[in-house]
Amino acid sequence: MTGRLFEEEPRSRDPEARRDAPLAERIRPRTLEEFVGQEHLVGPGKVLRQAIEKDDLRSVVLWGPPGTGKTTLAWILARATKARFVPFSAVLSGIAEIRKVMAEAEKVRRSGGGRTVLFIDEIHRFNKAQQDAFLPFVERGDIVLVGATTENPSFEVIGPLLSRSRVLVLQPLPVEAILEVLRRALRDPERGLGRSPAEPEEGVLERIAHFSSGDARRALNVLELAHALAVPDPSGVRRLTPAIVEEALQKKALLYDRAGEEHFNLVSALHKSLRNSEPDAALYWLARMLEAGEDPLYVARRMVRVASEDVGLADPGALRVALDAVRAFEFLGDPEGKLALAQAAVYLALAPKSNRLTLAYGEAVKDVEQTYAEPVPMHLRNPVTGLMKQVGYGKGYAYAHDFEDAVTGMECMPGNLKGRRYYEPSDRGLEKRLAERLAELERLRRPPAP
Repeated sequence: MTGRLFEEEPRSRDPEARRDAPLAERIRPRTLEEFVGQEHLVGPGKVLRQAIEKDDLRSVVLWGPPGTGKTTLAWILARATKARFVPFSAVLSGIAEIRKVMAEAEKVRRSGGGRTVLFIDEIHRFNKAQQDAFLPFVERGDIVLVGATTENPSFEVIGPLLSRSRVLVLQPLPVEAILEVLRRALRDPERGLGRSPAEPEEGVLERIAHFSSGDARRALNVLELAHALAVPDPSGVRRLTPAIVEEALQKKALLYDRAGEEHFNLVSALHKSLRNSEPDAALYWLARMLEAGEDPLYVARRMVRVASEDVGLADPGALRVALDAVRAFEFLGDPEGKLALAQAAVYLALAPKSNRLTLAYGEAVKDVEQTYAEPVPMHLRNPVTGLMKQVGYGKGYAYAHDFEDAVTGMECMPGNLKGRRYYEPSDRGLEKRLAERLAELERLRRPPAP
């Protein structure tokens, strides 16, 4: 079983051997000359091209969104390297299969058969114990690890394995690259759609390319479906019209994982757009998250945070707007409640910004953590019982309302922090007036001149 499962000749996986395979599989590039995109990795003199041309591959992790060429690059490596190539799926395999592969790789290495290039698709699906099993074999050189993942390796691949591998980042393919892939698929009579000619009307390939968001597989799937929907005319040509392409597109499936890195990337983009006072960008990232299926109340909670963290007392009304958006969504639900979130996003973006409250609280926390925790001064303690009053609780307390302007010179900080000031208002929004009020309070607390 091991020989059949793990020593499969890479050429037996060539798309041309599977006429019934999906277009994206059939048209998969077999050489670097056919490969489109990722010039920073496979261009002249770049790291992967050199490794392939010199057959000098080191352990790498290919990290990038779906449809950007990770698996394709692995199979190009398979065809180019003289090493034994073993494909391995993290979805279908467990620890028992890992041990079999490792034992065979060690055996081949010791018998003089060279190294094993082990390709692990979706390596992030392996847990820590499974990833640990690879370490000694990578260290000894029994295997060269080539992992592919759509998730951030910093979070999903164990540190020791990362330190022994080079992470190569693949980018979403630009529109021009997607268009080249689509045109090649239409022309190719052997592996593409060229046997049944099709003529795309103006703009339809561009529509597919933009729809795909850098994912060549998604673009090819749409093209294949549109080709199937188009009925050949009397001359045998299939006309790919905008209507047919729209039918093939249906609804755009946005790249999103509510538990993965894209979730954090998008919420970061929303938060930073709000902080930077850009309402249009905030609306765009809000829509990206909500239409991809994010929990609207999670987004609402983030906006409540923005109201305090980034707007603060420059506009106290921002917090009310954000909280009202939460209540409105809970009352209306989806989809009507999304407008309340959009309203809050625009308000927060346009509101004057100040992080002085955030900084003030941070400084107070620092003092709590780093200074001696003095007892509460006696004059600030509440004398609930006669004994407490007898021992001095509340002695010297000055009731503010008994004084003109309701301000006293009583010290409310502990002795070791007397005079410490945390909150320094900005000159934006309401805080400009708050700064004036603070200055007035300081004046009122000062004892009158003799």
